Amino acid sequence: MNNEAIKAIVEEVAPLLEERAPGKLFQLGPLSLVVDFRLRDHRYLFISSAPALPRIHLIERRVRDLEKQSVALTPFALKLKKELADTRVQSVMKDPGDRIVRFCCSGKDALGQQRERTLVAQLTGRAANLFLLNERNQIIARLRPARGTGQNTGEEYRGPASINASGRTQNRGDLLALIQSGRFSSPSEAADFYYESLAARQAFNVKASAARTNLRKRISRHEKLLERLKKDLATHADAERHKRLGDLLLANLTTAKRTQNLVQLTDYFTEGAPPIEIEIDQKLTLEQEAARQFALYSRSKRAAQQISSRIKVIKSELAELYAQRERLEKLIAHGDEAAFEELTALSVPPASAGGLERRLSVPPASAGGSAKKIPGTRRYLSSDGFEILVGRAARDNDSLTFKVARPNDLWLHTADYSGSHVVVRNPGRKEVPHRTIIEAAQLAAHFSQARKDEKVDVHYTPRKFLSKPKRAAPGLVRMSRFKNITVKPGELATRIR
Repeated sequence: MNNEAIKAIVEEVAPLLEERAPGKLFQLGPLSLVVDFRLRDHRYLFISSAPALPRIHLIERRVRDLEKQSVALTPFALKLKKELADTRVQSVMKDPGDRIVRFCCSGKDALGQQRERTLVAQLTGRAANLFLLNERNQIIARLRPARGTGQNTGEEYRGPASINASGRTQNRGDLLALIQSGRFSSPSEAADFYYESLAARQAFNVKASAARTNLRKRISRHEKLLERLKKDLATHADAERHKRLGDLLLANLTTAKRTQNLVQLTDYFTEGAPPIEIEIDQKLTLEQEAARQFALYSRSKRAAQQISSRIKVIKSELAELYAQRERLEKLIAHGDEAAFEELTALSVPPASAGGLERRLSVPPASAGGSAKKIPGTRRYLSSDGFEILVGRAARDNDSLTFKVARPNDLWLHTADYSGSHVVVRNPGRKEVPHRTIIEAAQLAAHFSQARKDEKVDVHYTPRKFLSKPKRAAPGLVRMSRFKNITVKPGELATRIR
């Protein structure tokens, strides 16, 4: 959000909030807060200090939607709630030339003493933060750890040493253009539309990236399989040689000269019938060796026919995968989300590639290394190659969480609804990629009572932070710590079983 956009928002918000008391706080994420000032049009003040998209504007939401999306208040939010109790907004000001907005509040404490507090929204890219100041302009709380003078608790607040007031957010001129376009009734409405559209595009890009990765892996598996089949076919290319040797051995039963493991034969199938020498096992007679060569001929001929048939099928499937890739890229380029969803839903892995394809599609070592089926679970493979297990019934959830999952596996479950326990296997104790967390969270939302909702909150934590309360019902757990992510229900991960 750049300097001009923030100025327009502040000019809209200031007269609406003056003399209003801060009400309920909603924590929509680690760095995002919503404050209820009980405005007549049922709008709420949204503030985000996320470095990638710091912003401030009014939003129009239903209370139950905010409650559904909310997570537990952070220590900063709890401090803010306490310090702003029984106060009213006296002014909302933007620092000239800086992307810093100050909400100056005044009121009386429990002893009747005058109290002044200022909430500072520092919307400055990587240094974005929220600060709570006392009447001496000293920082008494901050949302994020910060560096530099005047950015730490106990110090007198000072803005970051270097601020680019124009902003560094991607397409920063687009928001201002929307605000000035006249299409919206207020700057906040334009900002809300802009950021919601941006979030939708980012979500689409995540799904597009996952679809690309999935398709690339399927194409790679088919290409590797095709190369292996071609190599196998080459090993059976000399089938006729086995038949020829068998015929020569039978034709030379009475004339062959044998010295230990070497046998000299007359090659009746070559012009001039020259003598040739072959090596056979000393324990075998010529008749037994001829039978062995005929058996090799029959086996090679059958194998060559089967492999040739498999190669034909794999080439056909590869052609279809290449066509899918071309269609996918066109849909992504045009941003056609409906057609994209339809294509990815239909793009299931073909089953005709046979046993070798199935062996190639098992999870790599990072996914746990075990292809053994676990009763009561669904099994998926993330775009990053991590194995994801999804429980079915309540007792299956218990078994998955407390018997199958290891301490460093990642555990996920919907925040406010009953549903399946989801476990991301992490035997290598690596950091689970964010894309895998998104795909696992989408599965948790999909296999829950919230599967029809557009956005679902999902808690996630390492398995070691879970415990089972005494005499608790199956599927019930206690979390000592967790993080939250909001996703759209779906099955972007590849289903294995």
